[in-house]
Formats: sequence, C-alpha cells, structure tokens
Amino acid sequence: MEITWDISTVTLLAAAVIIISKLTTDYLRPKRKSPPGPKPWPIIGNLNLLGNTPHQALHQLSRTYGTIMQLKFGSFPVVIASSPEMAKQFLKTYDHVFCSRPATAAGKYTSYNYSDMTWAPYGPYWRQARRIYVNEIFNARRLGSSEYIRVEERRAFISRLFAASGKPVVLKEHLSHYTLSSISRMVMGNKYFTQSESDSGDQGSIITFKEFHAMMDEWFLLNGVFNTGDWIPWLSFLDFQGYVKRMKALYKKWDRFHNHVISDHKSRRQQSEESFDKDMVDVLLQHAEDPNLEIRLTSDCVKGLMQDLLNGGTDTSATTVEWAIHEVLRQPRIIEKARKELDRVIGREKWVEEEDLSKLPYIDAIIKESLRLHPLATLLAPHFSIEDCEVSGYHIPRGTTILINTWSIGRDPNSWDEPEEFRPERFLLEKSDIDLAGRSFELLPFGSGRRKCPGYSLGTKMIRSTLANLLHGFDIKLPGDMKPEDICMEELYGLTTHPKVPLALVMDPRLPLHLY
Repeated sequence: MEITWDISTVTLLAAAVIIISKLTTDYLRPKRKSPPGPKPWPIIGNLNLLGNTPHQALHQLSRTYGTIMQLKFGSFPVVIASSPEMAKQFLKTYDHVFCSRPATAAGKYTSYNYSDMTWAPYGPYWRQARRIYVNEIFNARRLGSSEYIRVEERRAFISRLFAASGKPVVLKEHLSHYTLSSISRMVMGNKYFTQSESDSGDQGSIITFKEFHAMMDEWFLLNGVFNTGDWIPWLSFLDFQGYVKRMKALYKKWDRFHNHVISDHKSRRQQSEESFDKDMVDVLLQHAEDPNLEIRLTSDCVKGLMQDLLNGGTDTSATTVEWAIHEVLRQPRIIEKARKELDRVIGREKWVEEEDLSKLPYIDAIIKESLRLHPLATLLAPHFSIEDCEVSGYHIPRGTTILINTWSIGRDPNSWDEPEEFRPERFLLEKSDIDLAGRSFELLPFGSGRRKCPGYSLGTKMIRSTLANLLHGFDIKLPGDMKPEDICMEELYGLTTHPKVPLALVMDPRLPLHLY
C-alpha cells in the first residue's frame, strides 16, 4: 500500500517533532535556581513595592528573602545585593560579568545618549574615558596643582558664614555654593555663574548659582527614579510619570550651558599664543582633536564627561558634609571630642589644610560613620550582566540588572555592632582598617571594581577639609528652642540621597577673628 504525504501532513508532523523535542529537552535540562524573592504581579512585576524610598523598601524585603534576592521590574529580572559578601561577589569576584549599565531613559536623555561615565555601557569608549579620567584629570599632580583653588574657595565659604554670624543660615545652600565654586574652577577654569539675575557677574557668566543648583538637583533626581517606561517598554510612549518630558527639558538647559563653556574654551585656546594652564575641559577638548584616539570623542562625549565632573564633585561633597553635621548635632559629645583633636593637632591660630588631614583620625571616623548610615548613593548606579553567571549558587542570566543596596550594607548586623547607632569610635577600634577606596565591602560610598568613582580621591579631600574646618572654626548651634531630637533625619531619594529638610543653623566663630 502506497502512502502519500501532502504538505499539510508533513508540516504537522514536523511541528509535532519540534514540540516533543523541546519538551523533552526542557524536561531533561537541569533546573536553574534563581534567587528568592516576592511573587511579581502581571505587567508591573514588583514595581509596586518600591515606594518613595526604594532603598528602605528593598532593605525590608531583604529581611524576608535574604541578602541576595530577585525581583521583577515589569518583565525584567533585577537582583538586589544587601550584604558585604554579596556586594563582593558582584563588584569583585564577577566584576567582569556585571560591569555594564542598563539602557535607561535617564542615560539617553540626560547624559548625551550614554556618553558620560555614569551610564556608558562597558566597552572601548568607557575604558578610554576612564583612562583619561584616572591618568590625566584625577592624577596626583593635577589634584596637587589645583589645591590653591580649593583653599581660596574654602576661605571664601568661611568668610560668608562668618558674615552671617548670629543669624540662622541654611547650611545646605552655603555648602552647595562652596563646592560648586570649587569644582567649576577646577573643571572649567571659571565659575560661569552669577549670584543673581540682576548681577552682571564675571564675563562669560550665563546662569545663576540658583539655576545651576536646580539643574543639578533635577539631574540627580531623574537619574535615580524608577521610570516605568524603562521596565515596561510598550508603555514608554505614555510617559505617565512625566519623567521623560522633564529629562528632555533638562537636557536643553544643560546643552545650552555646555555649548557656551566649550565655545568659550575654544575661543580662548585660539586667541592664546602662549601656553596656559589647562583645566579639565581643556584636557577633554585636546583629546577630542586627537586623530590617534581609539574612539573619537564627539562633542556630545565631551559634554557628557564634563557634566559628570561637575555633578559628581559638587553634589556628593556637599551632601556628605550636610549629613555629618546633622548627625554630630544630635550628639554634642562628638563635636567636643572632635574639637579636642583639632585644638591639639591644629591649634587655634590656623585653619586645617589638606596636609593636616592624615593627622585627624577622629574627623575621618566621623566621615566614615556618616557615609555608613547615609551613603552617597543608597543604591549604587545599577550594574548589568553581559553574560550568564552563577553567584552564590544562583543562576543570574545575561541581561539582569544588579542593584547594590549600600544603605542595607551599612546596617548589616553581621558587620556592625549596634548598626543603627551613630558611633564614630568604631572606626578607631574594631573597624580601623576600613577605608573609602572600595577595598572594604562593608563601606562602599564610591563603589568598587571597574565602576568605582574615579574621582573619589578629590571627593575625600573636599569632604574631610570642609567638615574639619566647620567644626574647627565655628560653634554650631540649633536656632531658637530647637533641640537635637528635633532634627529631621528623613531622606529625599535620588541617585544621591539628601536630607529631606535642610537644616538652618547659627554659626558663631570660635577662633581669633583675624582668621576670618
């Protein structure tokens, strides 16, 4: 009997073979174990669990599911590391796997299409940019040669506080003014800012301090938000949170500023027949003209890298000092102990200079303790896996976003005694070997591994010298009948997390008046 096969029969048989083969393969393939975590909802996954302070919400979840857990944001897997051991796995042991960044709207719209160091994916461009940062912008010689700028701006900062003696001042505003003045001179050679719209300012100034700070605050907020469109792409066109609209508006403001600064620098270089001191923007522009560079630096690349230098150096230093002042005012004994060290080592006839910082271990301990409880980034900028990996017995597939919860790490009871207590003495005793350079995974204010902040050495110089001189030069008091327990310690979440309520303080001089 002859069997005839028509096309439909053959198609059905082929489909059956494929289905049976796939089912058999799936059945025989060993099951891969994913990290534990809460059950996701349809469409939104676990986005509903984050709230206004995602780091705190994730901290609470880690108490239930452990120090490595997996959530779904939309349909995308997100793994959270909440202990030093887990952070070490992602940032050191398997750093080569988790060294990239996810593609977010913030990186696209506020960072020149991923052209800055924060959001650039791992690859030749990012490696080249990091080499420029480490070897030419943040090297010891350049930081040493710019110390006079930091000294001049710090003295101007102290003079402004002295002029307001006896009256409540909002410390955040003065700190931001000081750090922006310092960083802008180091990065751009000029401040490019006016005090107010009516102030003629320096030649070339196109924006007020207030406007620029608003731009920076908006950048840090938008780069830290969980934008629904990043996780549910088919809903991105709706932009129902309004974040993308704000990102595009912010981009226009930044671009206008950057174009002005770059145009001014190019004009100065063309007009100058003699050599001149190159600032950080000059270094970037010089590389942009280098035909032998592996990856050409476009105008957007220069802008993105310049923006990183301004934002990173300004916001992080001011915020760290602000948190430290909040904490020490709640415990006057800490201020007294710090002043005894300052009076003994520095004396009352001079200010603290950068060369003195290594001789002030208690000041250093205060800063470390503040960074433990109030890390610069409560969730480090997200990492992204570029290949499959097994971490602590769990399968982490390619394309997974990794969040390192430094807020949780700083409260890990297995690493810290009385973790909720602000106790700087721990860094003089049992934790004296912990540093800020990313080698100690219990404390990661600047990250670790390939993605560690390349400007951490400048940041630590500014933080230490600022706090030391504030405590040395001023008797800092709360206004009116305000008590230490009235200080608000709530957080305003973003890529960096600020005190929710800026603190007004009375700053009275405690050194001889001729020093001010």
